[in-house]
Amino acid sequence: MMPSIRVIAPGLLTTVQDLGRWGWQSRGVPVAGPMDPRAHRLANTLVENPADAATLEVTLVGPALEFEDARIVAVTGAAFEIMLNGQPVPMNGAFSVDAGAVLRFGARLRGARAYIGVSGGIAVPPVFGSRATHLPSRMGGLDGRSLRAGDVLPVGTTNRSLFATRVVDIGLSALPDGNATVRVLPGPQQDRFAADALDVLQSGRYVVDTQSDRMGFRLHGPRLEHAGNAEMLSDATAVGGLQVPARGEPILLMADRQTTGGYPIVATVISADIGVAGQLAPGDGVSFVVASFGEAMAALSAQERTLMAFESSGRR
Repeated sequence: MMPSIRVIAPGLLTTVQDLGRWGWQSRGVPVAGPMDPRAHRLANTLVENPADAATLEVTLVGPALEFEDARIVAVTGAAFEIMLNGQPVPMNGAFSVDAGAVLRFGARLRGARAYIGVSGGIAVPPVFGSRATHLPSRMGGLDGRSLRAGDVLPVGTTNRSLFATRVVDIGLSALPDGNATVRVLPGPQQDRFAADALDVLQSGRYVVDTQSDRMGFRLHGPRLEHAGNAEMLSDATAVGGLQVPARGEPILLMADRQTTGGYPIVATVISADIGVAGQLAPGDGVSFVVASFGEAMAALSAQERTLMAFESSGRR
C-alpha cells in the first residue's frame, strides 16, 4: 500500500490541485488547477517535487492532517498560523515531519489560499492527465470534491532526505490585505463595450461578492456599458478574463471557469498578476489598471526569472 495522509479536519475548502488539465478545453474539458500558480510552484520546489506534482489548496480555513510516514512539507501562499504537533512552523519554508505528526492550521492573517506541498506529491489517480480537482464537474482530485474528515490521501514515493527547517523569501509580491491592485490587458472583446469602458473600469474599487468561488469572482463596483447586445456567440474563456453580463458588473473568471462563455470580456488580468487575484477573499477590494503588452511581458519575465532561478538553484 502507498503511504498516506489522514484528514482529521478538512478546513473550509481544501482540494487537490496540480498545474491543471491543459490541452482539452476545445473539447469542453475545463482546466482547473491552482488559483495562485506561483505559490503552488513554490510549494513543490521547496519539497523538491517536480513542477507537475499535486499539492493541497487551502481556502480561508485550513485543515488538520496526520502523516503516516516521515515527509518534507512546505506551506506557501496565504499567511496562516501553522503548527506541527502543537509547535509553530514557518510559512514559505520546508520542514520535516515524522510518522504520526499532525499539521494544523490556525488563524488566517493575509491572503485567501495556501498550498501544502508534500515530498512525493499527492498521488490520487490522474484524469485526462491531471490530478487537479474541478469542483463543478466533480472531476479529478479525490472523487472530484473537496476533502472531508476521515479521507485518506495517497502520497508518492520519494528519495528526498529529511532536513532541518529552512525558509525562503523570493519576493514575488505582497499578499492582498483587504485590497489589491491588478493589471489587465484590454480585450479580447473590448470593441463590444462603450468607448470609455476601460476608463470606467479603472475609475473605482470593486468588491468581491460572497457569491464567489473557484469558477469566478462576482465584483461590485463601477458598471461597464456595452456598445450593443450584452450577449454574443460563445467564445473561449481564459483565466483572468473580466466577463461582463448585461447588468454591467464584471465577473473575474478564475481556475474552475467554464470552457466557453457568451458574455464579452472587456479586459484580462496579466499572467504575472493571476496569483494576486487568486489570493482575494470575499469582501476584499480590487482595483484594475490597464497595462501595455510590453509591461505585461516584462512583469511575467521578471517573475519567471525569479521562480526559475530558485527552481534551478538546488532548492537548498
